[in-house]
Formats: sequence, structure tokens, C-alpha cells
Amino acid sequence: MAFTAVRPLRFGDCDPSGIAYFPSYLNLLVGVMEEFFASIGSPWPVMMGERRISVPTVRLDITFSHPGVHGDVLEFRVDVKRVGGSSLDFLHRITCGGTLLWSAEQRVVATDTDTHRARPWPDDMRAALEQHLETSNV
Repeated sequence: MAFTAVRPLRFGDCDPSGIAYFPSYLNLLVGVMEEFFASIGSPWPVMMGERRISVPTVRLDITFSHPGVHGDVLEFRVDVKRVGGSSLDFLHRITCGGTLLWSAEQRVVATDTDTHRARPWPDDMRAALEQHLETSNV
């Protein structure tokens, strides 16, 4: 079951020619990831503050397919591809009006916020993540 979110591409997200500045895409992606974790019952303030679990990105492979421009409405689709012992693989597809703008494969790892070492997913988070596993071809 994919998670989806919509974000506008604003003036400040673009270079002087009006084309999306790629670091802005990553900032938008972080916000979508924060919203995804909240949707599975693990809002980041609780996860990182109370539960002491962080989810740093350890791999990110991005393919840019089409330029985004100021005023575009970006549609983010987040698919969970794999839940490991402490890792989690996502496939992101970002479109505008049905046109693929960019896609990314991302791996995050659950880490202890204090020691910065990998830790297993807690049972409740693992169960919630596994409910989002994509089993069909995407």
C-alpha cells in the first residue's frame, strides 16, 4: 500500500530560470518521509525524542527524468520495498500531472539516537511498516 503526498513547487524551490533546484527536492522528500512515519503511528518528535530512534539515510539513488518548474504540483508516491532487521528500503516516484519528474531508491536505518548505532525495528513499527510493503510490480 503506497503512501502519497502532494507538495507545491514554490518560487524558493527553483533556480533563477524557474526550474526546480535539486536540493529543494530533497528537502521536500524529508518532509514527505516525516509525514509517512507519522501516518504509521510514529511521529518523528515521539520517535526521536521519547523512543530515541532516528532514521538516517544511508543510501539514496536519484534519477531525474523531467524538469519541474515553479508552480508545479508534485505528487509523491512512497512504496516500502523491504523491511530488514534495522533497515528499510523505499521507492519514491515524484510526478506532476502524470509525468514522472524524478524517482529515488532510498535506504534508511533505524539507529539509537544516543549511540548512533543500528538497532532493530521495535515490533509495533515493524508491523506498521510491513503493512505498507509493496508486493506488486511498481
